[in-house]
Amino acid sequence: MGNEALKSTTFENTKLNTIPLNWKEVYYTNCPLVSASNVDQELGWTREEYKKIGVKYGFLRSVRENDWYPHYIHNLDNLIRFGGLFPPVHVQADIRRTRLLGVTHAPHEGGCMMVRSRDNIYLMKDLKGKKIGLSKSLNQIKNDWWRIQEEQGIELMLRMNGMTRADVEIVEFPYADDWYNNPAMLDPMENPSELWLKRNHKYDLAFRPLETALLNGVVDAIYTQSKPFQHLQEATGKMKAIEDLSRYPDWTLQVANIPAAITCTDVMAEQHPELVITYLKGMIKVGRWANEHKHAAAAILDKQTFYLDVEDTYEGIRHIDMVPNLSPQNLASVEIGKDFMLSHGYIKNDFDVQKWAAPEFLEQAARELLEDEWKKRTTSKLPETAAPLASGTRLG
Repeated sequence: MGNEALKSTTFENTKLNTIPLNWKEVYYTNCPLVSASNVDQELGWTREEYKKIGVKYGFLRSVRENDWYPHYIHNLDNLIRFGGLFPPVHVQADIRRTRLLGVTHAPHEGGCMMVRSRDNIYLMKDLKGKKIGLSKSLNQIKNDWWRIQEEQGIELMLRMNGMTRADVEIVEFPYADDWYNNPAMLDPMENPSELWLKRNHKYDLAFRPLETALLNGVVDAIYTQSKPFQHLQEATGKMKAIEDLSRYPDWTLQVANIPAAITCTDVMAEQHPELVITYLKGMIKVGRWANEHKHAAAAILDKQTFYLDVEDTYEGIRHIDMVPNLSPQNLASVEIGKDFMLSHGYIKNDFDVQKWAAPEFLEQAARELLEDEWKKRTTSKLPETAAPLASGTRLG
């Protein structure tokens, strides 16, 4: 299929670039999905929290010295990442120790099976003997998160319809996936949204690599994410979904590179916990605001995510809790994703998700925010600020 000339990207043939470590700087990076970070990059509230302690807070790519790889392999100690689940699972399993600080789950976006809209295909069983596309990144440095969710979603949809992989033909589509330290992609940007100023991401097929193969008849079906990509593809009139994991009551089917995970390095967590807590204070504040102002949050998220438009974004986030958490159910979802990656060879080493999770940072951030609010409210009502909530001082 013309892929013979594609070259693999490896640690051996690639030079990685990161800025020298400075603990008076914290860098963030996020994925274009539903998270408080994607709202905060427009509000700037976390930057304000860091200013209070004299620390510069900036986007990973705001300096030329950083390439894109820290987003995937966390090779920058003073970086905090909020994004898709599979890359940080890969990092924790096979690359370096990190801490799981919180997650945000979109519990109704498990994935769809898309076919051409005018084909005589209406049910999954109509795909028996037909071809389903599966992408394959040739970049061995980073995690192949696109392929993982495709393979996981395909297998789940087959299973929910009494089928297995033996009932269909899986067709692989290798691609170079080698742009992460390309000089053309390394112009500094202050905000992740700037990436989309130069390209219409909602209609950029670079983010939907198998769509052309489907429309050209090379394959008969492809996986896509429920709601975001699905609605963009259906709006063309050329594609339709014949199965949708989000329609099932089983919440364990909804792990499609989600929950979105917040991770930091073990070095930051152990040596500079105050930097971690400051970040989480910002995420909690922005998450609470987004929960209270879902339409406003949707207008911001529409700039980066792949929902059809602002109203579609609102419908997508309406029931999502934007405040990061480490709930038992969401940690179970993380385990589901990790276990799939291990069983299918996407990670070499297993690890305990419960031990990876570090709830003490989220707890402390929430506690400090409560103390800040207590101080603010009592200062305005009393001759002097009341004792801290944790002081144990009796009232009355």
